[in-house]
Amino acid sequence: MRKFLLILIIVFLLILTAPLSNFKHQNQSENEIIVWTLQMSDFADYMNKVIKEFEAQNPDIKIKWIDVPFSEGEKRTLASVLSDTPPDLINLNPDFSATLAQKGTLYEIEEENLSQFNSGILNSLKYKGKLYSIPWYATSAVTIYNKDLIEKSGIKIPETYEELKNSAKIVREKTNAYIFLPNITENDTMLRILNKYGINSYENINSEKSKEVFEMFKYLYQENLIPPESITQTHREALEKYMSGNIVLFQAGANFLNMIKENAPSTYAQTDVAPQLKGKLGQNDFSLMNFVIPLRAKNKNEALKFALFLTNKENQLELAKLTNVIAVNNQALNDNFYKTYDNTDLMSKARTISANQLNKVEPVMHSNRNQKDINNLINSSVQEILLNKSDTSSILDKVSKEWQILID
Repeated sequence: MRKFLLILIIVFLLILTAPLSNFKHQNQSENEIIVWTLQMSDFADYMNKVIKEFEAQNPDIKIKWIDVPFSEGEKRTLASVLSDTPPDLINLNPDFSATLAQKGTLYEIEEENLSQFNSGILNSLKYKGKLYSIPWYATSAVTIYNKDLIEKSGIKIPETYEELKNSAKIVREKTNAYIFLPNITENDTMLRILNKYGINSYENINSEKSKEVFEMFKYLYQENLIPPESITQTHREALEKYMSGNIVLFQAGANFLNMIKENAPSTYAQTDVAPQLKGKLGQNDFSLMNFVIPLRAKNKNEALKFALFLTNKENQLELAKLTNVIAVNNQALNDNFYKTYDNTDLMSKARTISANQLNKVEPVMHSNRNQKDINNLINSSVQEILLNKSDTSSILDKVSKEWQILID
């Protein structure tokens, strides 16, 4: 009888402890952070090293890293954030991040947790005054120009769009080249230019200031001072024209210097870099990649902790040295890597210029609801104005009304 009672007690204890065991197992499983990045497989050694260091410092957290092809990022993310089991941390661009914030699918991040980052860049990520994204890295275009064509035309490097307009005819007459191919209907190019003049909403798209900007490009186009392809071609075609000596300057990230060096060494020998073109407000534009934490993520705090580790000074600098991206961590931006350069090294010169440009980015351009539709609306209006299909005021009045409908 005693033996039987002993067996019953053991069984009873096993039943009692089973849920505790399961609970412990679930906790361990929940501490596995799933992280999605976009097109980072070429830097697997870097990512795995950062993950290993983080796990060593946080033995109760495990990271599961999944790299997603860039072309599939938005589709996969949209499906995942609406499910009950999304990744804990997702790498996206700000436009799509803003779309998800507008849909109420992202976790709000307290700004005090992000004090290590460039304030202008943080401001660009805000939606209705709140932050739903963690910046990862940036790029900021520089002006890549042909020294030989500049010398032949006798002009100085344009610093503003107005200076570019005033120099365009001289360049065309003296070199038979075009000064620039602006790609003004590619993505949000025209909106970025308008933002440099303080034009950033349906309320001021039909202002006198806005008309002046559109008319400036209309003049350049109709006087054959920029290539006819300016309203159809992308920066890839602009790069080809730069490498063949058909345009004097080309605005792009520092990574394009390597392409010029490899594909057009004679043009590269005549190439130098300068700050990007500015508008009346004097600020610079930039592109950004960031992380978001889905509202339904199960490990939000741990995901934020890993994101801040990945974007600390040391890890940002290491990534920057492996690539041509610019850090967004203030301590990293103040490192000598971004402060000094060798005049004979165009890449280091471009990197220093790009990093310095992040010090003046405000007023920044914010993403709106239906941003892609707004981009398309602006780009269609540019084509109509440059092709002289109607007067500028009528076109921009229509744009203003349609823009308002898109964001309401």
